[in-house]
Amino acid sequence: QLTGVLDDCLCDIESIDDFNTFKIFPKIQKLQERDYFRYYKVNLKRPCPFWADDGHCSIKDCHVEPCPESKVPVGIKAGSSNKYSKAANNSKELEDCEQANKLGAVNSTLSNQSKEAFIDWARYDDSQDHFCELDDERSPDAQYVDLLLNPERYTGYKGPSAWRVWNSIYEENCFKPRSVYRPLNPLAPGRVVFFFFFFFFFPWTGLCLEKRVFYKLISGLHASINLHLCANYLLEETWGKPRWGPNVKEFTRRFDPIETKGEGPRRLKNLYFLYLIELRALSKVAPYFERSVVDLYTGNGHEDAESKALLLDIFRDTKSFHMHFDEKSMFAGDKKGAKSLKEEFRLHFKNISRIMDCVGCDKCRLWGKLQTQGLGTALKILFSEKEIQSLPENSPSKGFQLTRQEIVALVNAFGR
Repeated sequence: QLTGVLDDCLCDIESIDDFNTFKIFPKIQKLQERDYFRYYKVNLKRPCPFWADDGHCSIKDCHVEPCPESKVPVGIKAGSSNKYSKAANNSKELEDCEQANKLGAVNSTLSNQSKEAFIDWARYDDSQDHFCELDDERSPDAQYVDLLLNPERYTGYKGPSAWRVWNSIYEENCFKPRSVYRPLNPLAPGRVVFFFFFFFFFPWTGLCLEKRVFYKLISGLHASINLHLCANYLLEETWGKPRWGPNVKEFTRRFDPIETKGEGPRRLKNLYFLYLIELRALSKVAPYFERSVVDLYTGNGHEDAESKALLLDIFRDTKSFHMHFDEKSMFAGDKKGAKSLKEEFRLHFKNISRIMDCVGCDKCRLWGKLQTQGLGTALKILFSEKEIQSLPENSPSKGFQLTRQEIVALVNAFGR
């Protein structure tokens, strides 16, 4: 059991546990079940940009079942880009959407005003403050996925392909000390490495706060994925009927202080650190959603109102937590050096989001892309404080925007 204070913030494990268990978790779990947040549009066919495709996982549990068009709320299909107001989704657009043959047929349901807004948002997505590589929602390969029907769990995906993904993340895209333990190479005789293996690092010295934060975020994300897979593990399959559940032995092997030579607790502390970063982002972005112009629009007015009320309630809880990570201490040196470091920080993380297109298991890729985009959205929020504070009350702002994809990713990543 973890106890004590986390590094780089004045916060203790026990306070986070109590706050999450009694205030945040029950509400965030309800929010994830609502239509606006359960449908995520993703392109699982984007090619790996870094090395030749070495094949997709053929295990049936790696498969992601796309959502039939009839199951996706008509408001989400009609307004996946324009989420500000139901007024933008008039009756003709809804009729057109119901007759559409493809889930990705977004353009035909957009008004001219919506199209102009979409261009503005796309332009912003490509700006210097963007931390993630986003899928093109207009691509015919982009499909809606019901996250509740495609849970994150261990699928059996392992071997060289999985090893290469995390090796590239840590070795080429993560700030770290020069002296590191190399991961076990699955190409070596007798080695089998699962998708959720870990790297072992020597304790770092001399790394600045920003680089420590970056490494902790990636390590925390990795720990989060490992925990989900250990908690929802294929225990046995009898007569074609799988039984999923917690694999305590696997969890112990990856996090027990004795078996990991003291490394396991640090991995888990990095997960708490990741939680604090995303919690801070939620508290900072509250003014964006508190405006009347922002609707969580699905077409069901009653549910939309309840979803927004629940989200605002969660924001109030995040603000009540008194031990947030202070991001203002980051990039606070001389302006030129701070700007250069921030850009390096952003590019490293953007590259990691692109590496997720190299994951061979579709289900692993889905959840890797979603959680990476969620964290990227959190970072985008934390470094856009001035833009958020100056948002107009009654109209979309060109200075700071969140797409529906980013909103869904942010909430679900924090929920994980």
